[in-house]
Amino acid sequence: METIGFIGAGNLGTPIVTNLLKAGYHVKVYNRTREKALPLEALGAELVDSPAAAATPGGIVMSLVADDKAVESVANDDLMKALGAGGIHASMSTISPDTSRTLAAHHQKQGVTYVAAPVFARPEAAAAKVGNAVISGPAAAKERIRPLLEAGFAKNIFDLGEDVGSANVLKLMGNFMIAGAIEMMAEAFALAEKNGVDAKVAYEMLTTTLFASPIFRGYGAMVVDRTYVGNPAFGAALGLKDMNLVLQTATRSHTPMPLAQLVQSRLMTVVARDVKDADWTALAMGALEDAGLKG
Repeated sequence: METIGFIGAGNLGTPIVTNLLKAGYHVKVYNRTREKALPLEALGAELVDSPAAAATPGGIVMSLVADDKAVESVANDDLMKALGAGGIHASMSTISPDTSRTLAAHHQKQGVTYVAAPVFARPEAAAAKVGNAVISGPAAAKERIRPLLEAGFAKNIFDLGEDVGSANVLKLMGNFMIAGAIEMMAEAFALAEKNGVDAKVAYEMLTTTLFASPIFRGYGAMVVDRTYVGNPAFGAALGLKDMNLVLQTATRSHTPMPLAQLVQSRLMTVVARDVKDADWTALAMGALEDAGLKG
């Protein structure tokens, strides 16, 4: 079985690596904080001390890190040299489409192929392999990483074509729509409470009929129960980073997005208040507090 490099053993990377190990792959893992990757070593992963050490000549390295700067940091010349001709770097992070295009051009000069493959999944969905992947980049490289995405987390894979930035645009669209849904539910459930309607009953009715989907069921429960603080699966700071990228992309393409501006402001308030261990669903506090309810 092929040896795979994996950079980033965070909340999402850990279940993906775990699934790759279960599928029989030998996985070389680099994480900036080595101690956080020790559980993966216990499962059979090989921990390494640099991004380059995760690579094998002509092999595949997958990275899943926090932001644009983190991707640029790990995708350095040492990694390019270690992968060499025929190597593939699959970037699974949520980053700017422009950053992806710049990275792809730099990789190409080094003989390495860059593929964008951002992840749609919370950790529990990745562990159960019911997540979704969107991919863009050269066709042959996409086919080569497809089995890894399926083994690691993805129930569905959507191909956006050759432009590596396209998958990143779709990822930003998806995260914007999730954030918008959280805001919408916060406002709706505030309306319920202010008018004497049991918000939990409203949640059950709406999310099992008109809005029967994982997003409304999962995030709606967190909004209704106010369980958006403590052990976040996706932190508020990361959500703010994504909304900043959404608006950056919208500005460059002259696309008005007033709802994106609102949820960005909600998340900025959460971050500014330094709400401890806040999931990005904590943006719901804004609508509740605006209505005079306890967030």
